[in-house]
Amino acid sequence: MTTVAVIGSTGSIGTQTLDVVAGAPDELRVTVLAAGSNVEVLARQAREVRPEVVALSDDRRAAELASQLPAGTELVAGPDALAAVSGEADVVVNGVVGFAGLPVTLTALGAGRRLALANKESLIAAGPVVQPLRATPGAELVPVDSEHCALHQCLRAEEAPGAAGPRRVASLVLTASGGPFRGRRAEELAGVTVADALAHPTWSMGPKITVDSSTLVNKGLEVIEAHELFGVDYDRIEVVVHPTSIVHSMVSFTDGATMAQLSLPDMRLPISYALHHPHRGTVPFGALDFSRPLDLHFEPPDHDAFPCLALAYAAGRAGGTAPAWFSAANEVAVEAFLAGRLRWTDIAALNAAALDRWPGEPASELAAVLEADARSREVAGTLVGEMEALR
Repeated sequence: MTTVAVIGSTGSIGTQTLDVVAGAPDELRVTVLAAGSNVEVLARQAREVRPEVVALSDDRRAAELASQLPAGTELVAGPDALAAVSGEADVVVNGVVGFAGLPVTLTALGAGRRLALANKESLIAAGPVVQPLRATPGAELVPVDSEHCALHQCLRAEEAPGAAGPRRVASLVLTASGGPFRGRRAEELAGVTVADALAHPTWSMGPKITVDSSTLVNKGLEVIEAHELFGVDYDRIEVVVHPTSIVHSMVSFTDGATMAQLSLPDMRLPISYALHHPHRGTVPFGALDFSRPLDLHFEPPDHDAFPCLALAYAAGRAGGTAPAWFSAANEVAVEAFLAGRLRWTDIAALNAAALDRWPGEPASELAAVLEADARSREVAGTLVGEMEALR
């Protein structure tokens, strides 16, 4: 029986993780649930799952939550609660949104656990800090992003028993749905609304990730994540638009072969893969019906309409704390857009202006990453005010 800690259990990744676990009661058991402040959903999940421990970041609501928990469930509350419980299961699912997920990543890997990582920002922002922890005995990082999960599966062909010699990868190919604005020219995007940006054509995700998908920031961050996960340089990481989201990513090898992972869009498949790794689950998610036609159309991304993709590549190539700086500025920009303070097109403008102000510092230790995150948010906050004043 594999025990599972679901950190960020009330969000999209967390709720789908519980769905996957419910389908494998003889193999998986949730022992830890953790969330930020959604007491109502967290309490209901605890009554259904009956974990050993529940954690809540918002300690102001701890008493309210405690009164709703089942008997025998321990409550941990406070700003550090999520990280505190992130080493207490065989598999730790990090479904926390944004940079706040970094302590969970560090704790899980440092405790020698398998980390099912859906929080891309922690690896992107703090890659140089996270990487040494991957060598902790027992530690394993399995990506939950559909694209990186696909790459992980394709690369396993090079790691099969008996395989020898260097990995012969020509390129990693990340697929992008194109988001809700695929096909629109740059001049057609000035009037985009929050509702427009949240209307993703193929995936059901939280608002921040959905907006990131609409700007292609999400894909740019995934490029940085792929570099950190698999050690492939940026010149060999490609992005192609694939509107039907059937091919979730591909790996091209030096002998001309390309391997791809195909399925219908369903986040429960990469979650299941991470929970059962190195084996596979028995409940199918996103299975294809090959008696029906499949649209495997691909096209290049439009860099003029979606400049954030090139900005992310630039941040990744710059290295040091640049990815942390870029990711933090983007979080501020998206929050301002969702609050009605910025236009959709201002997100790219703010990200570019913020990246221009990156001080060029290395990411030698966690303190440097935290400082870069904080300073970038200050810069981005100032830029939001300036842009808002010009509207």
